[in-house]
Amino acid sequence: MQNFKFIRPENLDQACRILSENRGKVKILAGGTDVMIEMRDDKLPPSIEMVMEISHLEELRFIEDDGKNIRIGAATTHAEVAESELIRKNAPLLAEAAATVGSPQIRNRGTVAGNSITASPAADTIPPLLVLDATVVLRRGTEKREVPLRDIFTGPNQTNIGNDELVTEIYFEKLPDDTRTAFIKLARRNSAAKSRMNFAARARQNDAGEVIELRISAGSVTPSPARFNAAENILLGKIPSESLLKEAGEAVSGDMIRQSGYRWSTDYKKPVVESLTVRVLEEVLTIY
Repeated sequence: MQNFKFIRPENLDQACRILSENRGKVKILAGGTDVMIEMRDDKLPPSIEMVMEISHLEELRFIEDDGKNIRIGAATTHAEVAESELIRKNAPLLAEAAATVGSPQIRNRGTVAGNSITASPAADTIPPLLVLDATVVLRRGTEKREVPLRDIFTGPNQTNIGNDELVTEIYFEKLPDDTRTAFIKLARRNSAAKSRMNFAARARQNDAGEVIELRISAGSVTPSPARFNAAENILLGKIPSESLLKEAGEAVSGDMIRQSGYRWSTDYKKPVVESLTVRVLEEVLTIY
Protein backbone atom coordinates (compact mmCIF):
# COMPACT_ATOMS: atom_id res chain seq x y z
CA MET A 1 0.00 0.00 0.00
CA GLN A 2 1.16 3.51 -0.85
CA ASN A 3 2.58 5.46 2.10
CA PHE A 4 0.74 8.61 3.14
CA LYS A 5 0.09 10.84 6.13
CA PHE A 6 -3.41 10.59 7.66
CA ILE A 7 -4.91 13.95 8.68
CA ARG A 8 -8.06 14.70 10.67
CA PRO A 9 -8.63 18.48 10.70
CA GLU A 10 -10.35 20.12 13.65
CA ASN A 11 -12.67 22.26 11.54
CA LEU A 12 -13.61 23.25 7.99
CA ASP A 13 -11.27 26.24 7.91
CA GLN A 14 -8.31 24.03 8.76
CA ALA A 15 -9.33 21.45 6.15
CA CYS A 16 -9.48 24.12 3.43
CA ARG A 17 -6.14 25.56 4.50
CA ILE A 18 -4.50 22.14 4.29
CA LEU A 19 -5.88 21.68 0.77
CA SER A 20 -4.64 25.09 -0.34
CA GLU A 21 -1.17 24.63 1.12
CA ASN A 22 -0.75 21.12 -0.31
CA ARG A 23 -2.42 21.41 -3.69
CA GLY A 24 -2.54 18.09 -5.52
CA LYS A 25 -1.04 16.19 -2.59
CA VAL A 26 -4.22 15.58 -0.57
CA LYS A 27 -6.93 12.94 -1.06
CA ILE A 28 -10.20 13.75 0.69
CA LEU A 29 -11.93 10.94 2.56
CA ALA A 30 -15.56 11.44 3.59
CA GLY A 31 -17.45 8.14 3.36
CA GLY A 32 -14.39 6.41 1.93
CA THR A 33 -16.38 3.88 -0.07
CA ASP A 34 -14.36 4.70 -3.21
CA VAL A 35 -11.15 5.99 -1.62
CA MET A 36 -10.62 2.85 0.47
CA ILE A 37 -10.76 0.73 -2.68
CA GLU A 38 -8.24 3.01 -4.38
CA MET A 39 -5.95 2.67 -1.37
CA ARG A 40 -6.35 -1.09 -1.21
CA ASP A 41 -5.60 -1.49 -4.91
CA ASP A 42 -2.69 1.00 -4.86
CA LYS A 43 -4.54 3.28 -7.25
CA LEU A 44 -4.13 6.59 -5.47
CA PRO A 45 -2.40 9.15 -7.74
CA PRO A 46 1.39 9.09 -7.19
CA SER A 47 1.28 12.74 -6.08
CA ILE A 48 -0.84 11.96 -3.01
CA GLU A 49 1.05 12.39 0.24
CA MET A 50 -1.87 12.89 2.62
CA VAL A 51 -5.34 11.42 3.16
CA MET A 52 -7.61 13.90 4.95
CA GLU A 53 -10.77 12.67 6.65
CA ILE A 54 -13.67 15.11 6.84
CA SER A 55 -16.59 12.85 7.87
CA HIS A 56 -16.43 14.07 11.49
CA LEU A 57 -16.82 17.77 10.64
CA GLU A 58 -20.25 18.86 11.86
CA GLU A 59 -20.03 21.90 9.55
CA LEU A 60 -20.42 19.45 6.65
CA ARG A 61 -23.12 17.22 8.12
CA PHE A 62 -26.59 18.69 7.84
CA ILE A 63 -29.88 18.68 5.96
CA GLU A 64 -31.53 22.09 6.15
CA ASP A 65 -34.44 24.07 4.76
CA ASP A 66 -33.45 27.72 4.31
CA GLY A 67 -36.94 28.69 3.18
CA LYS A 68 -36.21 28.50 -0.53
CA ASN A 69 -33.71 25.64 -0.85
CA ILE A 70 -32.95 22.25 0.65
CA ARG A 71 -29.25 22.13 1.56
CA ILE A 72 -27.28 18.91 2.14
CA GLY A 73 -23.84 19.01 3.74
CA ALA A 74 -21.01 17.23 1.96
CA ALA A 75 -20.49 14.71 4.79
CA THR A 76 -24.17 13.74 4.98
CA THR A 77 -24.61 10.01 4.35
CA HIS A 78 -26.96 8.21 2.00
CA ALA A 79 -28.75 6.73 5.01
CA GLU A 80 -29.33 10.18 6.51
CA VAL A 81 -30.72 11.46 3.20
CA ALA A 82 -32.91 8.38 2.70
CA GLU A 83 -34.37 8.70 6.20
CA SER A 84 -34.78 12.49 6.25
CA GLU A 85 -38.40 13.64 6.45
CA LEU A 86 -37.32 16.91 4.86
CA ILE A 87 -35.93 15.09 1.81
CA ARG A 88 -38.84 12.67 1.62
CA LYS A 89 -41.26 15.59 1.56
CA ASN A 90 -39.37 17.91 -0.78
CA ALA A 91 -37.37 15.53 -2.98
CA PRO A 92 -38.78 11.99 -2.67
CA LEU A 93 -36.91 10.77 -5.74
CA LEU A 94 -33.58 11.62 -4.05
CA ALA A 95 -34.59 9.76 -0.89
CA GLU A 96 -35.55 6.74 -3.02
CA ALA A 97 -32.25 6.83 -4.88
CA ALA A 98 -30.18 7.17 -1.70
CA ALA A 99 -32.03 4.19 -0.21
CA THR A 100 -30.90 1.97 -3.12
CA VAL A 101 -27.17 2.76 -2.97
CA GLY A 102 -24.98 -0.27 -2.24
CA SER A 103 -25.72 -2.04 1.04
CA PRO A 104 -26.71 -0.75 4.52
CA GLN A 105 -23.02 -0.55 5.41
CA ILE A 106 -22.27 1.54 2.32
CA ARG A 107 -25.29 3.80 2.91
CA ASN A 108 -24.17 4.46 6.48
CA ARG A 109 -20.70 5.57 5.33
CA GLY A 110 -21.00 6.84 1.77
CA THR A 111 -22.13 10.40 1.10
CA VAL A 112 -24.41 11.91 -1.51
CA ALA A 113 -21.78 14.55 -2.31
CA GLY A 114 -19.11 11.89 -2.81
CA ASN A 115 -21.42 9.80 -4.97
CA SER A 116 -22.10 12.84 -7.13
CA ILE A 117 -18.59 14.18 -7.69
CA THR A 118 -17.17 10.80 -8.66
CA ALA A 119 -19.02 11.50 -11.92
CA SER A 120 -19.66 7.79 -12.32
CA PRO A 121 -22.18 7.07 -15.07
CA ALA A 122 -23.76 4.52 -12.69
CA ALA A 123 -24.08 6.80 -9.63
CA ASP A 124 -27.60 6.48 -8.26
CA THR A 125 -27.98 9.99 -6.81
CA ILE A 126 -26.77 11.98 -9.83
CA PRO A 127 -29.91 11.65 -12.03
CA PRO A 128 -32.24 12.79 -9.21
CA LEU A 129 -29.95 15.73 -8.42
CA LEU A 130 -29.81 16.68 -12.11
CA VAL A 131 -33.59 16.80 -12.45
CA LEU A 132 -33.67 18.80 -9.20
CA ASP A 133 -31.28 21.32 -10.83
CA ALA A 134 -28.89 20.92 -7.90
CA THR A 135 -26.00 23.30 -7.29
CA VAL A 136 -22.63 22.34 -5.82
CA VAL A 137 -20.91 24.70 -3.37
CA LEU A 138 -17.11 24.53 -3.57
CA ARG A 139 -14.58 26.16 -1.29
CA ARG A 140 -10.97 27.02 -2.09
CA GLY A 141 -9.23 28.51 0.94
CA THR A 142 -11.63 31.19 2.16
CA GLU A 143 -13.30 31.67 -1.24
CA LYS A 144 -16.50 29.96 -2.38
CA ARG A 145 -17.99 29.31 -5.77
CA GLU A 146 -21.29 27.75 -6.76
CA VAL A 147 -21.62 25.59 -9.84
CA PRO A 148 -24.70 23.83 -11.26
CA LEU A 149 -24.10 20.10 -10.84
CA ARG A 150 -24.67 19.58 -14.58
CA ASP A 151 -21.64 21.78 -15.33
CA ILE A 152 -19.03 19.92 -13.26
CA PHE A 153 -18.92 16.76 -15.41
CA THR A 154 -16.25 16.68 -18.11
CA GLY A 155 -16.28 12.95 -18.90
CA PRO A 156 -16.78 9.54 -17.31
CA ASN A 157 -15.47 9.80 -13.73
CA GLN A 158 -14.08 13.25 -14.49
CA THR A 159 -14.99 16.71 -13.19
CA ASN A 160 -13.61 20.23 -13.34
CA ILE A 161 -13.35 20.50 -9.55
CA GLY A 162 -9.89 21.74 -8.60
CA ASN A 163 -7.59 19.57 -6.51
CA ASP A 164 -7.50 22.36 -3.94
CA GLU A 165 -11.29 22.69 -3.77
CA LEU A 166 -13.58 21.06 -1.22
CA VAL A 167 -17.27 20.39 -1.76
CA THR A 168 -19.10 21.83 1.24
CA GLU A 169 -22.72 21.27 0.26
CA ILE A 170 -25.24 20.54 -2.47
CA TYR A 171 -28.53 22.41 -2.61
CA PHE A 172 -31.65 22.64 -4.77
CA GLU A 173 -34.84 24.68 -4.79
CA LYS A 174 -37.90 23.19 -3.17
CA LEU A 175 -40.32 21.79 -5.72
CA PRO A 176 -43.72 23.37 -6.45
CA ASP A 177 -46.51 21.50 -4.70
CA ASP A 178 -47.95 20.11 -7.94
CA THR A 179 -44.65 18.47 -9.00
CA ARG A 180 -44.56 14.70 -9.44
CA THR A 181 -41.26 12.82 -9.27
CA ALA A 182 -40.02 9.27 -9.85
CA PHE A 183 -36.86 7.18 -9.63
CA ILE A 184 -36.38 3.73 -11.19
CA LYS A 185 -33.33 1.51 -10.85
CA LEU A 186 -32.46 -1.59 -12.83
CA ALA A 187 -29.80 -3.76 -11.13
CA ARG A 188 -28.43 -7.27 -11.48
CA ARG A 189 -29.56 -8.26 -7.98
CA ASN A 190 -31.48 -6.85 -5.04
CA SER A 191 -28.61 -5.91 -2.71
CA ALA A 192 -25.22 -4.20 -2.97
CA ALA A 193 -25.70 -3.78 -6.70
CA LYS A 194 -24.50 -1.06 -9.00
CA SER A 195 -27.11 0.23 -11.39
CA ARG A 196 -27.34 -1.35 -14.77
CA MET A 197 -29.46 1.73 -15.45
CA ASN A 198 -31.40 4.24 -13.41
CA PHE A 199 -33.91 6.90 -14.40
CA ALA A 200 -35.18 10.01 -12.66
CA ALA A 201 -37.89 12.42 -13.73
CA ARG A 202 -39.97 15.33 -12.49
CA ALA A 203 -42.98 16.88 -14.16
CA ARG A 204 -45.85 19.32 -13.83
CA GLN A 205 -49.06 19.59 -15.85
CA ASN A 206 -51.61 22.41 -16.02
CA ASP A 207 -55.36 22.04 -15.60
CA ALA A 208 -55.71 21.23 -19.30
CA GLY A 209 -53.26 18.33 -18.92
CA GLU A 210 -50.47 20.02 -20.87
CA VAL A 211 -46.91 19.40 -19.68
CA ILE A 212 -45.54 22.68 -18.35
CA GLU A 213 -42.34 21.28 -16.85
CA LEU A 214 -40.42 18.07 -17.49
CA ARG A 215 -36.91 16.93 -16.66
CA ILE A 216 -35.45 13.50 -17.39
CA SER A 217 -32.05 12.07 -16.53
CA ALA A 218 -30.55 8.59 -16.44
CA GLY A 219 -27.50 6.75 -15.21
CA SER A 220 -25.42 4.19 -17.13
CA VAL A 221 -26.96 5.33 -20.40
CA THR A 222 -24.53 8.01 -21.60
CA PRO A 223 -20.78 8.41 -20.89
CA SER A 224 -21.36 11.43 -18.65
CA PRO A 225 -24.40 12.23 -16.52
CA ALA A 226 -26.83 14.54 -18.31
CA ARG A 227 -30.43 15.51 -18.91
CA PHE A 228 -32.30 14.39 -22.03
CA ASN A 229 -33.54 17.66 -23.46
CA ALA A 230 -34.69 16.23 -26.80
CA ALA A 231 -37.02 13.80 -25.02
CA GLU A 232 -38.26 16.55 -22.71
CA ASN A 233 -39.06 18.84 -25.63
CA ILE A 234 -41.21 16.16 -27.28
CA LEU A 235 -43.70 16.44 -24.41
CA LEU A 236 -43.38 20.05 -23.27
CA GLY A 237 -46.52 22.04 -24.06
CA LYS A 238 -48.43 18.92 -25.11
CA ILE A 239 -50.98 16.61 -23.57
CA PRO A 240 -49.20 13.28 -22.91
CA SER A 241 -50.21 10.21 -24.86
CA GLU A 242 -48.73 6.73 -25.12
CA SER A 243 -47.39 7.55 -28.57
CA LEU A 244 -45.61 10.67 -27.27
CA LEU A 245 -44.07 8.68 -24.40
CA LYS A 246 -42.85 6.10 -26.90
CA GLU A 247 -41.35 8.88 -29.01
CA ALA A 248 -39.60 10.29 -25.94
CA GLY A 249 -38.14 6.86 -25.18
CA GLU A 250 -36.78 6.64 -28.70
CA ALA A 251 -35.23 10.09 -28.30
CA VAL A 252 -33.39 8.94 -25.18
CA SER A 253 -32.07 5.81 -26.88
CA GLY A 254 -31.08 7.94 -29.85
CA ASP A 255 -29.05 10.22 -27.55
CA MET A 256 -27.42 7.13 -26.03
CA ILE A 257 -26.30 5.80 -29.42
CA ARG A 258 -25.08 9.20 -30.61
CA GLN A 259 -22.96 9.70 -27.50
CA SER A 260 -21.77 6.13 -26.91
CA GLY A 261 -21.72 4.67 -30.38
CA TYR A 262 -23.19 1.33 -31.40
CA ARG A 263 -21.76 -1.35 -29.10
CA TRP A 264 -22.23 -5.06 -28.48
CA SER A 265 -24.72 -4.18 -25.70
CA THR A 266 -26.78 -1.72 -27.76
CA ASP A 267 -29.26 -4.34 -29.01
CA TYR A 268 -30.08 -5.08 -25.36
CA LYS A 269 -29.89 -1.54 -23.99
CA LYS A 270 -31.89 0.28 -26.66
CA PRO A 271 -35.28 -1.37 -25.98
CA VAL A 272 -34.63 -1.37 -22.22
CA VAL A 273 -33.82 2.35 -22.24
CA GLU A 274 -36.96 3.06 -24.22
CA SER A 275 -39.09 0.92 -21.90
CA LEU A 276 -37.67 2.48 -18.71
CA THR A 277 -38.16 5.98 -20.13
CA VAL A 278 -41.82 5.20 -20.70
CA ARG A 279 -42.13 3.70 -17.21
CA VAL A 280 -40.61 6.69 -15.43
CA LEU A 281 -42.75 9.09 -17.48
CA GLU A 282 -45.90 7.12 -16.67
CA GLU A 283 -45.16 7.71 -12.99
CA VAL A 284 -44.89 11.49 -13.31
CA LEU A 285 -47.47 12.25 -16.00
CA THR A 286 -51.20 11.74 -16.39
CA ILE A 287 -51.67 10.08 -19.77
CA TYR A 288 -54.65 10.91 -21.95
